[in-house]
Amino acid sequence: MALAIDPRTLDFVALGIFTTVVIVFIYLVIYIHDIPYEIAKKRNHPHRDAIHIAGWVSLFLMHVIWPFLWIWAYLYKPGEGWGLETVEIKESPEAEKELEALKEKLAALEEKIEKIGTEQPMQPVKNTQEEVK
Repeated sequence: MALAIDPRTLDFVALGIFTTVVIVFIYLVIYIHDIPYEIAKKRNHPHRDAIHIAGWVSLFLMHVIWPFLWIWAYLYKPGEGWGLETVEIKESPEAEKELEALKEKLAALEEKIEKIGTEQPMQPVKNTQEEVK
């Protein structure tokens, strides 16, 4: 005997699956459109509220501005800002000492090279083809 399932039961199962898929799809679209806002929040972006609102507006603009929101959220770097300011580099005393030591080594090597060059004049290379003849 075959197990018979009422067609109305299958209709309700299909309706439940369809409803679940629609709800998951809506949640996924909202989650994806909040990614730039989450990035901005994580980076403590000064315009994070504007990015959040623009993400909702992009839902109604057929997602045209969403990639620009992503870029906008990533432009601000935590601790650095927008990266347009000039950064003053302060050298440590250890770095200055190391630089002086390297300069002394370079001067010593240049002296050695100069000394070697004056002590031994270069010998002309003999042409081996002349010797063969």
